[in-house]
Amino acid sequence: MKRRQRRALYYLGTFFAVIVVYALAYEWGMATFEGKERGFFQSLLVVVETFTTTGFGEDAVWESPQMILLVISMMFTGVFFIFMALPLFVVPWIEDRLSTSPPTSVADLEDHVVICTYTDRSQTLVDELDVLDVDYVVVEPDRELATELFESGISVVHGDPESVEDLAAANLQAARALVVDVDDETNASVVLAAGQIVEGDGVQVITFAENPEMADYHRYAGADTVFSPRQLIGESIATKVTTGLTSEVADAVEVADDFEIAELPVQAGSRIAGVTVEDSGIRERTGANIIGAWFRGEFVTPPSPSARIDERTILLVAGREHQLETLKEWTRSETRRNGRGAVIVGGYGEVGSTVKQSVTAAGFSCHAIDVEEKTGVDVVGDVTDADTLRAAGVDSASTVILTLADDTLAVFATLVVRELSEDVEVIARANERENVTKLYRAGADYVLALSTVSGRMLASTILNEDVISFDQQVEVVRVEAGRLAGHSLEESDVRARTSCTVIAVERDDEVLTDLSPSFTFRAGDSVIAAGPDGGINELTALASE
Repeated sequence: MKRRQRRALYYLGTFFAVIVVYALAYEWGMATFEGKERGFFQSLLVVVETFTTTGFGEDAVWESPQMILLVISMMFTGVFFIFMALPLFVVPWIEDRLSTSPPTSVADLEDHVVICTYTDRSQTLVDELDVLDVDYVVVEPDRELATELFESGISVVHGDPESVEDLAAANLQAARALVVDVDDETNASVVLAAGQIVEGDGVQVITFAENPEMADYHRYAGADTVFSPRQLIGESIATKVTTGLTSEVADAVEVADDFEIAELPVQAGSRIAGVTVEDSGIRERTGANIIGAWFRGEFVTPPSPSARIDERTILLVAGREHQLETLKEWTRSETRRNGRGAVIVGGYGEVGSTVKQSVTAAGFSCHAIDVEEKTGVDVVGDVTDADTLRAAGVDSASTVILTLADDTLAVFATLVVRELSEDVEVIARANERENVTKLYRAGADYVLALSTVSGRMLASTILNEDVISFDQQVEVVRVEAGRLAGHSLEESDVRARTSCTVIAVERDDEVLTDLSPSFTFRAGDSVIAAGPDGGINELTALASE
């Protein structure tokens, strides 16, 4: 929109300047070549008549070739500007009249979430809210984006999030939460505007601060919760590393007392690396259930018995705490079990520094690489350069963590690390969700997307839902049994129809985990299931059909 406005201003400025120049040239030319005096405004009238092709009054005939050429030049210039005006003014005006206009207000929404504006993080939040059937509305200032969202079925209003009137048009006063994700300065302004509408503690106000130093200003403005996304993903990555180097399953999601679900990355040289799911004997020997598995970035549920488990596989399993701990021992290599090898952090920005601090605090050796020399950096150099990685000790490292701000560089670094060592574990940060698959294909063992972690943390905070897994690659949710009531687990065939696995059923304050194929759902049951985002949506639709 701003680009179109700038082009229109350039056009109008150039247009009027050309008219003035032609008027002055015509006035001078008539006096010099035709011997006729014409004032500036008379000359301006002739130029406008020429540009608009409406005729020439008394100056219809010129005798000098110079004036004839000047008038011809004016004619071509006028035609040129007319054709230039079509794409700048006429076509957009017609498109605006014919296109769908996004709404500028909502009327009936209550207990909803107001989101300012639409970003990758809010896209993840919208997905979560859709899964849990929670109403929301996005306040988007970009008309084209608002129209696109509206046409794709997303609840949106076109308005300025800093405007009190537009926030009121989103029915903020009746909302359960306000999520502000524009930029650090604008976020504080939006919170102040919201304060003129919201009184008391009725609406939870959540903001993002890319710069942690801005967090206090957001709180001063009235924000209840301030997230620093880079620090958040740094802590999530650090948790993955430290739990991967110990036998504890610290990042499991508790479904019921002593019943958990967790993701377990399979390490090179582990007991089950290189065998098929059927030959692994996981169910028979540990008691844990394989719900699904990520094979090089692709989630499969249930995995085929013939699927081969390797060092790029991440198992999604459920079971008792001791069962998961036994299985985790099976997924760890002897090298890492004995604690050999340091952790290398590639990129020492906010995420990298958070990772190093957390890993060091957990008692593990950690070396940081960055292109700039700064406090905390152990090796100065390019993390995509093999010599730099060797200087940091990649040959004997247990884990390489890539926390680069550029996903393309992260892909290149992953390729180089994997070329230097097949055994080292590679954990990468992805800034854009669409680059997650590329990083897996490049050889990463685990990838955390910045927007996904932030969006799921938002959902967890807003909904106060302790079963949502905001830092894992699948979702764990509760849904009402609904139309599944009266049908057995075998009859409903949830796995085949939704790619989700029923982990447990909550019934009358009791959580049932030992579910046989003949288990029958009842009205009022809460189904606890795990699966990818799309599968959870399908499960919700299946239960509510």
